Amino acid sequence: MEYPHERMASGAHDRIGVRRRDEAWMDERWADPETRVLVVSGTRVRPRDGAVPWVAPGDAPADGTRVLLGEGRDRTWFALVTGPEAAQAAPEEWLPLRALLPRLAGADQEGVDLSEAPLVFHALGIAEWLWATRFCPRCSEPLTPQAAGHELVCPNGHRHFPRTDPAVIMLVASGEPGSEDERCLLGRQAVWPEGRFSTLAGFCEPGETLEDAVRREVAEETGVAVGEVTYFGNQPWPLPASLMLGFVGRATSTDIAVDDDEIEDARWFTRAEMRAEAEAGTLVLPGGVSISRSLVEHWYGGPLPGQW
Repeated sequence: MEYPHERMASGAHDRIGVRRRDEAWMDERWADPETRVLVVSGTRVRPRDGAVPWVAPGDAPADGTRVLLGEGRDRTWFALVTGPEAAQAAPEEWLPLRALLPRLAGADQEGVDLSEAPLVFHALGIAEWLWATRFCPRCSEPLTPQAAGHELVCPNGHRHFPRTDPAVIMLVASGEPGSEDERCLLGRQAVWPEGRFSTLAGFCEPGETLEDAVRREVAEETGVAVGEVTYFGNQPWPLPASLMLGFVGRATSTDIAVDDDEIEDARWFTRAEMRAEAEAGTLVLPGGVSISRSLVEHWYGGPLPGQW
């Protein structure tokens, strides 16, 4: 079974990191009309005709940070990260990554190659990092991009690299695996529309294993204790800088006591209850390209109706 989140990782490009300091080679590739560039204003992209707007280098602005994304499909791919002025002048036209996800997720229905997604994730992940990391955290001096946008250096020689924060996302199950009585635990935040539930998630803390992060986050948010934790898969989530690591946990307790901070409500669902409520629209599950959706459908055993 192909899981929904795997569609966003199809066609990963060769990042050719060895070329990031080869200015002559990059100039040569930039001069090639077959090369494609994604123009990013700050951290936003301006779609064209409902699609992500890759342009030839000659149609890109003259100024900005040239980010080498890599090679794939017989061409070279760059992003050009410019200042935020264009996006600030027309915020309704320039969209952040979260707003672009439906375009990427539905690309197979719209005739656009799904292999764009890893390129866009790469480009906007770097753009978010460049935007958030403009001064050296060690000495406060301004930072200058190097290595085709993948390093930052200050006048004192301190080097900084893009960061990715590991986050755990988990489906917690209780009962005999595969039985009619087996249940899974989903939660919801107070700011979500009525009926929306999802898997639990949280960030890994320093000195903590991923499995212990799963147990801690579930206990903190719902009061449920988790024993066995099994790895499921992962998904880049540059919103702005996370890697979502998916797990399935087995509960050793079932009493729920929500924290009333991050979680407003949490419930146990059998497969029959999940199906009936999803069909009725009283249960709205995560979107089709998220690893959260994949975890739910993996536990349920197949596709389910409805999504965010």
